[in-house]
Amino acid sequence: MMTTRKRGLRGRATWLVAGMTVAALAGMIPAASAAQGGQTQGGQPVWRDCAGQEMPAGMRCAAIEVPVDWARPNGPKVTLDLARLPATEPARRIGSVLGVPGGPGARGIEDLQLVAGSLTELGRRFDLVAYNPRNAVWRDRLPQSCMQPGTSLSDPRDEREYRALTAAMAKAFTACQKADKTGLFSRMDSLSVARDMEAVRKSLGEERLSFMANSYGGVPAAAYARLFPQRIRAMYLDGVVNQADGWPDQWLRLMPLRERAFTEFTTWCATTPACALHGEDVGAVWRKLTRDADRRPIPVTSEFGKELTGWHLKSLGFPAEPGEGNSHWLAFAEAVDKARGGDGSGFADFALGNTRVWAMPGMLAMTCADGRGYTGYAQLQEFRRQTRKISPNFGGVASFEALGCAGWPLHIANPPRPLPTRGLPPFLGAGSTRGDYFLTESFTEMIPGSVTVAYEGPGHALYLMGKKCPIRHATTYLTDLGLPRPGTTCPAE
Repeated sequence: MMTTRKRGLRGRATWLVAGMTVAALAGMIPAASAAQGGQTQGGQPVWRDCAGQEMPAGMRCAAIEVPVDWARPNGPKVTLDLARLPATEPARRIGSVLGVPGGPGARGIEDLQLVAGSLTELGRRFDLVAYNPRNAVWRDRLPQSCMQPGTSLSDPRDEREYRALTAAMAKAFTACQKADKTGLFSRMDSLSVARDMEAVRKSLGEERLSFMANSYGGVPAAAYARLFPQRIRAMYLDGVVNQADGWPDQWLRLMPLRERAFTEFTTWCATTPACALHGEDVGAVWRKLTRDADRRPIPVTSEFGKELTGWHLKSLGFPAEPGEGNSHWLAFAEAVDKARGGDGSGFADFALGNTRVWAMPGMLAMTCADGRGYTGYAQLQEFRRQTRKISPNFGGVASFEALGCAGWPLHIANPPRPLPTRGLPPFLGAGSTRGDYFLTESFTEMIPGSVTVAYEGPGHALYLMGKKCPIRHATTYLTDLGLPRPGTTCPAE
């Protein structure tokens, strides 16, 4: 799922709930390549010292070309930057570990720069390899029109409003596609990314690869397992989404966790005089506020919109993590107190900004072909019904990224469907019990013999955060192919 590229926010547990925030808009602006490696020679990459600062000692960079459209191998090409940290004990080298970055649109080379110091033990026996996927290339070359929101997303009250929303998004997607000079707009599905990963494997000269995938990287990881199961030596999945199960199911798996976090917030508020709602039935206050805002939206002054509905508040208002010194919860309580009095300023910019960000066709183009949108209004209605049964405080609303992708005008190249598991080795997963553990576990449960380690603290993409216990389990698994016992946990660090 799309996340901010600010390293200080990597650990926030709002990655699926809030997604790419307004603060990430700057991350959509084209940036220079980090690797600037040599071109291929005789079909093989030419490795050189990496350009730029803050590169780990010994890192080498290269580049390969892959077809924009794998169905037309002799057609236009796109260049992918690679980076490699050679094994520090070459006599005992096992092979290569390829990082599969999230986002989508994250740059794997930046991930390797960030995490190299935490993977020293793994790097003894393996070359650590990173690459910038085609969706990262797309981010660097986005036409300006692809950054123009097709609409301000809202929760459709009926099928007529749903059709109007999807038509507006389809128009924006079509304009973006026409402005695209790379050809990537229609070729960023994860099956295409998986074929790129296979090209990386071939360029490395490896018979099989080991993998470390995080966040949305689980989607191309699953696609690779679908297409090239015999090429996987081992697969470590860290806080990944299980696209094979379908996007609505991923949201439904997280709804109980939002309810649990909200209960923790109300308990904290009841014992904290500094909480602006102290002494009140906080749950009742929240439910009344969201119900009233749906009937009569709260007028606001924001560059992103003019009114807040209950859908805005439920989808984007509540911070699941309390923040340092409970700062997030203190701010939330104050925002709720003001909003029930008609002042929605505490929610306006973040909530309304996201409804614009998630309507940007350039961003959504990186995910929609993986079947992220609603298939129709009937599916949206069924999703609402299911969420109401699970979540009294946040249920009954459409998910914003599925609304944006509902207007996708092209073929769904990589629809959610069962993942064949024959020929796959057991996988190792890890995730936070405050969120992505349950998504990762749903992935690993598909592959016989797999195990998921539960991290008992907040966080997302734990190895990128340098969490020692998950990294230790990942290192043992990738090195010896030995899995921890089912039910293994890691304490919060």
